[in-house]
Amino acid sequence: MLEIVGDDAVHRVEGLPGESAPVGLTLALGRLRALGVGGLRVALPTPGHPLGLSGPAEFNARAMDAEEAVVCHGAAFGLVPEVYEAGPEGDVHVEVVWHVLPVREAPPADVPSLGEAERELAEALREATEVLSRLDVAGAGPVAEAAIDAYRARAERGREVLAPGYPPRAVRVLELAQRVGLLVSLAHENGHGGAVSSAEMAARAEALRPVERVARRAQVAAYNAYVEERERGVR
Repeated sequence: MLEIVGDDAVHRVEGLPGESAPVGLTLALGRLRALGVGGLRVALPTPGHPLGLSGPAEFNARAMDAEEAVVCHGAAFGLVPEVYEAGPEGDVHVEVVWHVLPVREAPPADVPSLGEAERELAEALREATEVLSRLDVAGAGPVAEAAIDAYRARAERGREVLAPGYPPRAVRVLELAQRVGLLVSLAHENGHGGAVSSAEMAARAEALRPVERVARRAQVAAYNAYVEERERGVR
């Protein structure tokens, strides 16, 4: 959802209560609101890490396969996307079907507060940078520099990384989490660098794994901050 909504893909929602056939995203959001949904939480799970999920097992399994989902606040529904692509390269038609499934009304798994997420990001980034620098595989070289420049250009074009109304700390945490995620991607994409032995390669993977996990946790905390504040009665 984080990368799909807002592009040229066609979105349909299937399994919505009261609808016998898939409907468009706008109609679906209106229907969900009528069913009591007051907000949407993002989940970014991976196998073995049900980040943002609350069950049951069927919903969790499908969300983990997709590695993303939306959990409704105010009604026990969740949505899992399924992406279909067709057409030649350069003219690919993308259709996203959001499957509505029942969810358990319980706190989402492993989602930190914004303060916790910010502290974890700073610590994980510092530790990973030390390890990656020692192994000579930190983001460096022309490929990494070009990717970082592209990221900065995108950030300058659209400074609003979250919709109006989010707390400033959520914006700060999301921007940092996105930068950390970019560095992790660069470290993966730039080959093995100076890590010539299997032990060094394993050390690099071990250093990146917790950083990637922390970045995903922070993103979920930032995206869900608005709903969390409403639930606590801050707004």
